[in-house]
Amino acid sequence: MGLQSFIAERKQSKDILVMAHVVCGYPSFEENLQELEIMAEAGVDLVELQFPFSEPSADGPLFVRANEQSLKSGTTVDQCFEFMKLVSARFPFKVLMMGYYNTAFKMGEAAFVKRVKDAGGVGYILPDLPIEESPELHRLSEEAGIEPIILMTPTTSDKRLAKLGAVSRGLVYVVARKGVTGSKTKMGDDVLALVERCRQHTDVPMGVGFGISSKADIDVLRGHADIAIVGTAALKIWEEGGASGLRNFFAELMA
Repeated sequence: MGLQSFIAERKQSKDILVMAHVVCGYPSFEENLQELEIMAEAGVDLVELQFPFSEPSADGPLFVRANEQSLKSGTTVDQCFEFMKLVSARFPFKVLMMGYYNTAFKMGEAAFVKRVKDAGGVGYILPDLPIEESPELHRLSEEAGIEPIILMTPTTSDKRLAKLGAVSRGLVYVVARKGVTGSKTKMGDDVLALVERCRQHTDVPMGVGFGISSKADIDVLRGHADIAIVGTAALKIWEEGGASGLRNFFAELMA
């Protein structure tokens, strides 16, 4: 089942879906599995598996440190793909690869697309790759039935949004505010207006991320966005409260 069909099916019984985020190999692959077990139990719908990179330009301090620590511990791209395959087979949520274009460039775009598909991924997020430089990657992805996730931001012009919308498939990642991940975002009229502005340019589902950290944030998005994307908040809870803290966090988030 393709990503957009999966989202439509899940939305028949939920008014908003939740996508979570794990940095592969941080603190360890074993702990990643514990986190994912908790997310699956809570009913999380989608998960981004981040392949660690030395210069994660879209990420805030917590994720930068997680990327660095994972690389220092020896995490490789091969291990990440093996882990994705394990996760895709084991859990009911759909899995997206999140990373940076260097990963695809080094192995070759055709090989990258094949590996994402073979590992059970339904798509990928490469925030540093402009659409002008990605037609071949997008063509290969369409042939393979996986989706390149496009980002739309508050600083994107309407003219640019139209170009992004024209090539968007699967879902659009709406960046709730300027800057990198990790800071708290005030979920209010500005974010909702951004979602509606993005919707004018595409009919694919809208996921909103950057700064979502509570059920109250998700409640604001209900009826406006299709997916709430939770990243830094969950990692912070895991570091501070371990498995029990994360279980409580997602139980409250998904209530």
